[in-house]
Amino acid sequence: MNNIKMKKKHKILCIGEILWDSLPGGLFLGGAPFNVACHLQMLGEDVFFASRIGDDELGNQIVRRLKQKNINPQWIQIDPEQKTGIVNVTLEQRYNPTYEIVAPVAWDFIVKSEQLMVLARNADALVFGSLAQRNPDSRQTIETLRRVCPYTVFDINLRPPYDTLEIVKISLQDAKLVKLNDHELLQLAEWFDFSTNLKEASIQLAQTFYCETVCVTKGADGAALWHRGNWCEHPGFKINVQDTVGSGDAFLAALISGILANNQKGDKILEFANAVGAWVATCEGATPALNFDEITSLLSQRVKK
Repeated sequence: MNNIKMKKKHKILCIGEILWDSLPGGLFLGGAPFNVACHLQMLGEDVFFASRIGDDELGNQIVRRLKQKNINPQWIQIDPEQKTGIVNVTLEQRYNPTYEIVAPVAWDFIVKSEQLMVLARNADALVFGSLAQRNPDSRQTIETLRRVCPYTVFDINLRPPYDTLEIVKISLQDAKLVKLNDHELLQLAEWFDFSTNLKEASIQLAQTFYCETVCVTKGADGAALWHRGNWCEHPGFKINVQDTVGSGDAFLAALISGILANNQKGDKILEFANAVGAWVATCEGATPALNFDEITSLLSQRVKK
C-alpha cells in the first residue's frame, strides 16, 4: 500500500461541493468531495473533480489551488450569478466540528454535460455525497452520472437541515460502496427500521440496498467494514489531534484506493485507511501533503494503545 508510485492508477471522478471553510485561523479550501479528490490524487490515482464556482475572487483562488494540488480545473463550471460556496466552521470540540453552510451558492447548480457523461461512463469509480444534492439542479446531474458509472461511492454527510431521507434512500439504491459515521448509521437505522447494533445495521444496510461495501467510521474509535460478505473492525490509532476536518475524507480516499486495487483483504484495507485518516487529524487543514513515512510509522502501532 505504501509504494504509491508503482501502483496501477484508477480513473476516479469526484463530484459535488467545493467551498471555503471559514475557521478561526482563516479561510481553508474544503468540501468533502474535493478533499477526497485531493487525497486520491496524493494516493496515486487519476483524479477528476467536477463542481461549480462563482465568477468571483474566491472562485479564482479555487482554480489556482486546484492547479497547486495537481488537479485539472477543466471540470469546474463558472456560474455567472451565484457566489462561490463558503461554510462557517466552529471548533468548540476538536473531535466534532459544527458547520453553517451558506445557501444557495454556485455548487448547488452543477450542470450536466455530454463530456461529463462520457467521463462518468469511462471512470473506474464515481464519488458523490448527500450534501451536494440539496438543490434539484446538482441533484439531477449527480443522479444521471452515477447511473452510467460502473462503480459508485456514496459518502453520506448528514448536515442539518440538509439531511433528507428521500435523497439518501435514492442515493443508496445506486451505491456500491457506502461510507458513513456511527451517528449517521443510527439515523438510517431509525429511518429504515434497522437494528441499532453496528454490525447488524451495517449488514442490513448492505442487504437492503444491494451494497457491496458498507464502511462505518467511529471517530477516535476507528472504523468497521462490511466488504463482500466479510466483517472487520479496527480500533483506530493513538494520536495527538490538531483538528479532524478532512480526516474522514482522507480515510475514504484510502479506502477507495485500497478496494479498487483489489489485492488485499478488508482488514488490511481498513487498517491503512484508518492510518491515513488518523495522520491527517494530526495536521492542520483538510488536505495536508501526505507523509507516507509517518503513516507507515503509525501503522507500526497496529492498534490504539
